[in-house]
Amino acid sequence: MANAEKKVTDEHKSPLRPETRVEDSRFRYTLGEMKRHRSAYAMIAPYFILFLVMTAVPVIMALPMGFTNFNMVTFPEWVGFNNFYTLLMEDEVFLISIQNTLVFAVITGPLSYMMCFLLAWFINQLPGQLKTVFTFVFYAPTLAGNLYTTWQLIFSGDTYGIANSYLIDLGIINGSKQWLTDGNYIMGVVIIVQLWISLGTGFLAIRAGLQGIPGERYEAGAIEGVRNRAQELMLITIPAMGPQLLFAAVIQITTSFAAGDVSRFLTAFPTTDYRAHSIMNHAFDYGFLRFEMGYASAICFVLFLSMLLANWGIKKLLGKYLDG
Repeated sequence: MANAEKKVTDEHKSPLRPETRVEDSRFRYTLGEMKRHRSAYAMIAPYFILFLVMTAVPVIMALPMGFTNFNMVTFPEWVGFNNFYTLLMEDEVFLISIQNTLVFAVITGPLSYMMCFLLAWFINQLPGQLKTVFTFVFYAPTLAGNLYTTWQLIFSGDTYGIANSYLIDLGIINGSKQWLTDGNYIMGVVIIVQLWISLGTGFLAIRAGLQGIPGERYEAGAIEGVRNRAQELMLITIPAMGPQLLFAAVIQITTSFAAGDVSRFLTAFPTTDYRAHSIMNHAFDYGFLRFEMGYASAICFVLFLSMLLANWGIKKLLGKYLDG
């Protein structure tokens, strides 16, 4: 009894509470690990600094700037919720852009995600150097600088356009179609091009995840009764790469919500009847053409909240695989 009382007394006399000592121990351990791997941290430092300056800081600044009237010349003028009220209640083009962005994200997000996974899985079945070759072939479009010029040639509105020429020869259409200016076709063309260039970071993450699954898992699965590729995929492969699947899903959906370059570079800006005008296009219009940075910041903040909501939903759907 006396020893127990002495222990309690000593704990009360200690300058640090138990939880404080645990936090201090974790901090020391983290600091030690950072020192031990300082070369790795030095290698990621340039990207981290660029991310902090070019992404994190602007996102943080967007919210307070969204409450101001700021034209990049005069000092920002506080206007409260006026920008958000105008955006949601009076800006008809913004409402059209919301509809277009949702359609675009619902179609291209899941489709590009499934394309990334299926192509990465098929490539992983190939022997030797063919994996590297086909990975580069499918990833290369994201690196191409003149891809929009190529697609403009394909969907050119005259009879010399590749799409028009082939469809006329096949008897599917009687005359040339204005793919890039007719409001009936613009969204479809933009979706096709976006899917073509969507095999980017998410695709590489899934490829890396597939490469990281040890062969012993498949051997154990065969012993347990896994007999074909489909069973391997559902019972071993997918549960084993939960973090990569979640990362790829976040990348693909976020890219779909933030898409705007395709319609801006491929077609006229703005598109005919705003048929492919996205939220990002609307922000670009007010931010870089009209220099109404306060209003553009309000648009970007609404887009940011939409991305957060979508990412939360993705995490809920794929959370069961994170412990795989």
